[in-house]
Amino acid sequence: MRKVYVQVNAVFSSDGELTPKSFIWDDGRQYDIDKVYEHKPSASLKVGGHGIRYKCRVMGKDIFLFFEDGRWFMEGK
Repeated sequence: MRKVYVQVNAVFSSDGELTPKSFIWDDGRQYDIDKVYEHKPSASLKVGGHGIRYKCRVMGKDIFLFFEDGRWFMEGK
């Protein structure tokens, strides 16, 4: 497993909440995020790192997206 840094399109709500809307995988494909279930400070146990972990639904599958030190990453193979 490895950290895959991704480009994320996200919005800030009027109360300052950051919500990811889509991301671009390292091969250039863009994926829309259907739903964000939760976000909380957490570590990636698979690839290391610590930040805000977003549990998201993408194309019927649950994924984790991490925001760490101003960068977004996902757990990749």
